[in-house]
Amino acid sequence: MDLLNLKGLGKTRLETLNNAGIRSMADLLLNLPVRYQDASVITPLSEAAPGMEVCVSGFPKAAPRLSRFHGLTSVTLRLCDETGGMPIIWYNQPWLQNAIHPEDLLTLYGRVDRDKQGRIRMASPVIVKERGILPVYKALAGIPPKTMRELIRQALTQLEDCCPETLPEIIRIKYRLCERNFALRQAHFPETRDNLAIALRRIAFESMLLYQAAAASLRGERAKGIAIQAPDTACDAYWASLPFPPTNAQKRVLAEIANDLNSSQAMGRMVQGDVGCGKTALAFGAIALTAQSGYQSALMAPTEILARQHLESARAMLEPLGIGCGLLVGGMRAKERREALEKIASGEWMAVIGTHALISEGVEYKNLGLVITDEQHRFGVRQRRMLSKKAASVEEAPNELVLSATPIPRTLALVLYGDLDLSIVDELPPGRTPVKTRMVPEDKRDGLYSFIIKEAAEGRQTYIVCPLVEESEQIDARSAQETYAELCNGPLSDLRIGLTYGEQDAAEKEETIRRFSSGELDVLVSTTVIEVGVNVPNATVMVIENADRFGLSQLHQLRGRVGRGAKESWCFLMAAPNERLKTLCETNDGFKIAQKDLELRGPGDFLGTRQHGDTFIPGMALGADVQLLEESSQCLKWIRSPGYETEWARLKESAQKAFASVLDNIAMN
Repeated sequence: MDLLNLKGLGKTRLETLNNAGIRSMADLLLNLPVRYQDASVITPLSEAAPGMEVCVSGFPKAAPRLSRFHGLTSVTLRLCDETGGMPIIWYNQPWLQNAIHPEDLLTLYGRVDRDKQGRIRMASPVIVKERGILPVYKALAGIPPKTMRELIRQALTQLEDCCPETLPEIIRIKYRLCERNFALRQAHFPETRDNLAIALRRIAFESMLLYQAAAASLRGERAKGIAIQAPDTACDAYWASLPFPPTNAQKRVLAEIANDLNSSQAMGRMVQGDVGCGKTALAFGAIALTAQSGYQSALMAPTEILARQHLESARAMLEPLGIGCGLLVGGMRAKERREALEKIASGEWMAVIGTHALISEGVEYKNLGLVITDEQHRFGVRQRRMLSKKAASVEEAPNELVLSATPIPRTLALVLYGDLDLSIVDELPPGRTPVKTRMVPEDKRDGLYSFIIKEAAEGRQTYIVCPLVEESEQIDARSAQETYAELCNGPLSDLRIGLTYGEQDAAEKEETIRRFSSGELDVLVSTTVIEVGVNVPNATVMVIENADRFGLSQLHQLRGRVGRGAKESWCFLMAAPNERLKTLCETNDGFKIAQKDLELRGPGDFLGTRQHGDTFIPGMALGADVQLLEESSQCLKWIRSPGYETEWARLKESAQKAFASVLDNIAMN
C-alpha cells in the first residue's frame, strides 16, 4: 500500500510528509510520537502542582475574559472543581472567548506552572475531546494532529508487511522484549500505561542496540592508516618542552595516542575531558609526534574565535619545536587565503588550524597525517571524513583525533561514538581555582548587580546567559533582548554591555564576541551561543537566568566559560533553590554532574532530543533509561561473541538499514 492510498492525504500533505523524511508506509509507522497526553486519569485541581503535566476537569467560574496587549491576545478564566480552583490562560486564541461557556464541563490537558508573580496556573492547555493516552506527533504544517493520528491508524493495517522484526528471537527472550509489531501498535495507540511502558522499552532498546551495532561495524571497517613512527622517548621529550608539568592523566592519554599512531590501522580516538583538563596540550602533543615523521596535521574548531585562540597557543607550544603553524578560516581576504593555501600545499605549515574552511574546495595538503576536530558534538561523521579525504595517500587514511569538553558518562559515550576508541582525561592540573557556584533567589538580584559593578571596577568581566532570545508571552523566562535593554537603561547603565544570540547576523555575532574577548565590553548578555568556543580568561562572573530551565550538564558547560584565569570566579544560578541545582553547587566534577543529569533526565533529554524536537536516536527519547542503555551495550558484546555469527550478521544488516543516513550526519546539536 502506497502513502497516496491513505485517505485524507492529498498532494500538498504528501509533499509535507516527504519533506519531513516520510516517504513510505514504514517511514510513517516509524514516525513515533514525541510525547503523550495522558487524559486517562483526572487530577483534582488541589493536587496539581507546578511542573506536572495533568488532565483536569471542572466548570468555569465565569465567562472567559479576552484581553489585548501589544498586539497579543489572551483568554483567561478560573476553572473550579470540588477540591478548588486554578487560573487558566490561552495566548493568541481569541475565538475561545465565545467557544467556552460557564455551564460547560471543561476537560483540559496541560502543564502547571507559575506566572511572573509566582502564582500557580495552567497556560495554553489543550481542550480534551477524547479520553485515554493520546499520542502527540512532531508538528507538521498543514497536517493537524487529528489527521496525523488518522493516517497512522490506517498505516497500522499494513504493519506486518512494512515493519518486519529486526531483533533475533534469542535477544528478545534474553532481554524480555516484546515483538516489534506489538511495540509499534502500542507506541502509537496505547491501550494501557503498562502496555505503553513495555512498547517504549522495546523501541528504545532496539534503537540503542542497532545504533551501537551500526557504529561498531563502522569501527570494524577502519582503514589502513598512515603509521607515525615516533620513538619511545618522544612523549617525554614533548612534555619536557612545555613550561608546565603534565598530569598523570595527560601522560597516560598521550601514550595511548602515540600507540595508535604507531599502528598500521588508522587511529580513531576521542579524548574527552572537563574544561581545563589539558586537552589542547594533548592535541598539540599528537601534532608534534606527527610532525616528527614528516606529516602535516589539521585541527578544525567550531568557531573562528576558538581557531584563532588555538593558533596563538600552537605558536607558543609548537613553533619552538620547529613546527610551522598557520590559520585558514572563512572570513579571510582573497590574498590572505591564497597565501595560506600555498603554505598548506607546500608543507611550510605542518600544523594547520581553522574552521570548516579546512574542508572547503581548493584546499590541498602536502601530506596530511593527522586530523583533529575540537568540540566533537559540533561536527558530524561526514565532516570529519571530508577532512580525512584531504590526505595525499588514497591507500592510507590519516589518523583521526576528536576532542570533547562535554562530559558524557562512559557508557553513553561508548554508545554515541562507537566508531571511536575513548580516552578520558579525568584529572585537572594543580593550582586551578574551582568556580564557586551559588543559587540566587530573585530578591537578591540587586546585590548581584552591585557585585558585577564591583568586578567591572576591578577590570573583570561578566557573562549573563538567558534561555530565550526575545520576550515570550507563553514562557515565563527572561530573554536576552529584554535583559540587555533593561540593564543598559537600568542597574548596569554605566558599564559597557554587548548582546549576542544564535540567530544574530554572523559578522555581528563574531564582532560582539571579539569585543568581549579583547576586554572592550564589561558584560556580555547572550543565549547559550557562548556555551563553546569562547575563551576569556578575564571573565570571572557567570550569571544564568532561569537556571532551572537548563540541564545540569549544560549549566556545567556554561560555568566552564569562567574560571579560566588566576582570579577567583563565580557562577550565579538565578532560580529558587532545589535539589537538582544543589548538585552543581556541590561539585565541579563534570563527569559526576553528567552522570547525575543522565539519571535524572534519561538519555533522550540528556542529548537534547526533546528540546530540539528531532530524535537523535529514534525512540530513545521516549523510553530509554540508564539501565536500559547499559543492557543494550552488554547485549552487543554478547551477540558479537563466538557462536552467534548468524544473529550478529542479521543484527548488523538491520542496523545498517536503520542508521545508514544517521551515521553519516551524526551531530548532537
